[in-house]
Amino acid sequence: MFKISGTFLLAFIINISCSYAASYYVDAVQGKDSNNGLSPATAIKSLKKAAQLSLKAGDELLLANQQEFNGALKFENISGDEDNPIVISSYSAKATSENSKATINAAGFLYGIHIKNSSFINISNIAIKANAGGVPKWLSKQVNSNKTKPMRIGIFIEAHNKGNFQSIHLDNVDVSDIFYNEAETTRSIKETRSANGTQSYGWGIRFIARKGASLSDVSVSNSTISNVSHTGIKFNGHNKGINDAKLYNNIVSKTGGPGMQMSGVVNAHVSKNLVNYSGSSDDSRKWGRGSGMWTWGSSNILVEHNQFLNASGPGDSAGFHIDFNCDNVVVQYNLSMNNAGGFIEILGNNYNNAYRYNISINDGYRIKGENNAFQEGKTFWLSGYQGNKARKGPFNNYIYNNTIYLKDEIMAKIAVAKTTKGAFIANNIFHIEGDSKLVSGDQYKPEKSGKSKIENIVFKNNLFLHANNWPTEVIIQDEQPKIGNARFTNAGGIALKDYTPTNRQLIKDKGIVVAPIPFDKIGLLKGLTVHYDILGNAIIGTPDIGAIEIQ
Repeated sequence: MFKISGTFLLAFIINISCSYAASYYVDAVQGKDSNNGLSPATAIKSLKKAAQLSLKAGDELLLANQQEFNGALKFENISGDEDNPIVISSYSAKATSENSKATINAAGFLYGIHIKNSSFINISNIAIKANAGGVPKWLSKQVNSNKTKPMRIGIFIEAHNKGNFQSIHLDNVDVSDIFYNEAETTRSIKETRSANGTQSYGWGIRFIARKGASLSDVSVSNSTISNVSHTGIKFNGHNKGINDAKLYNNIVSKTGGPGMQMSGVVNAHVSKNLVNYSGSSDDSRKWGRGSGMWTWGSSNILVEHNQFLNASGPGDSAGFHIDFNCDNVVVQYNLSMNNAGGFIEILGNNYNNAYRYNISINDGYRIKGENNAFQEGKTFWLSGYQGNKARKGPFNNYIYNNTIYLKDEIMAKIAVAKTTKGAFIANNIFHIEGDSKLVSGDQYKPEKSGKSKIENIVFKNNLFLHANNWPTEVIIQDEQPKIGNARFTNAGGIALKDYTPTNRQLIKDKGIVVAPIPFDKIGLLKGLTVHYDILGNAIIGTPDIGAIEIQ
């Protein structure tokens, strides 16, 4: 009797399955919803009809490029597989060499694209905009019954049911002009001071894993997010329900809130992104406050080779800050420039995080009390703040080989909480041309009351331009400071290479070896030793001081 092996049968089933995968075409000009959509010549017309398709593994939903489609796409409980994802993208409807994207105009809808409880989805080459427009009548009851304010979102990836949903990737998408409210809306100062905003906003891209659900292997790459009234790209995983997230090569600009934000994420890589003008207030509907990026309640996040520029707002608005309840967030090889809130900011109940080999240019210029600012901008801030709980930590954080430049007009402001325990601060350049002062941590004033619990501090071998760059009132002091001018090739410039030191005698091989903080058995999961500087130069032997090795 002829027998079929299990391997042969499996391959046969896969091939049969793939042979039935279909490509569906949507053409807003030539299409008809009475068509089957299986060829450009028989394209369907509307997104409403497209959203009714039962997509399966290997299927493609293709929108005609250079066309605008009014409405929204929502798919729930669909799944491709590892080898045959479901694809949502554009196609060329005409014989042309142009490769512009199809545009979804979701004004009047809550989402441009909404993917719920689904896996193995690739979305690419799509543009989305959604500038106000209210909501359709059929959504009014749902919106009015929600306990939270409704939001408008360009692309919304949601895991709601129990279980893990995986492998959803966004590549080469453009999300812009996302607003919930009409143009005449104006935010109050009180609203901007709220923790994350209390009203309805527009968001660029959101990933949410709700209670009992999880998302894994999700990414946004080679995309642009601009002119949205709150956050550009946001991840929110209940009980750390998002695992393995990637943000690569994106441009995020003019967001009313943060450029990028992660809450409840484990294992993420954030690389080669440009975040510019977060916290923008150039439209009265925008929140008007936000860091380039921040993390909360997250673990094992590597943030490298990014640019965080021009963050503004009356509070927060650092280049990158580590909010409370995080561990092993490593911030390395980044440019942080002209951010109102500052450069180094690590809040309470944080463990074993690091800022290393970054360059900060003119960060922390904000002055409390001016232009409605309720927080000082800060060059350096270790804070024990963890919401409404008693102040705690931060613990065992590593800050080394950063280059910090502040022009004469900016006063450097330093805040260190008395609850800090364990820190390694060495080999940094503090090139502060003007004055420096101790400030409170804004949420409370640890420096002037109560007994300090600071222990296990390694603070030495940092280079200061002037002896008073680090105020004597701060409760931790460099035990072996170096004083002198690194003689940058172009101090005040905006390029990384402008901060190459030329003072070899002061800098070359004058760093100390980075070692674990006393009694810290964890260190950094990425390791304490790095092999390259911010420019990619090899670090051979004893490290130099600062973010750039002298060649």
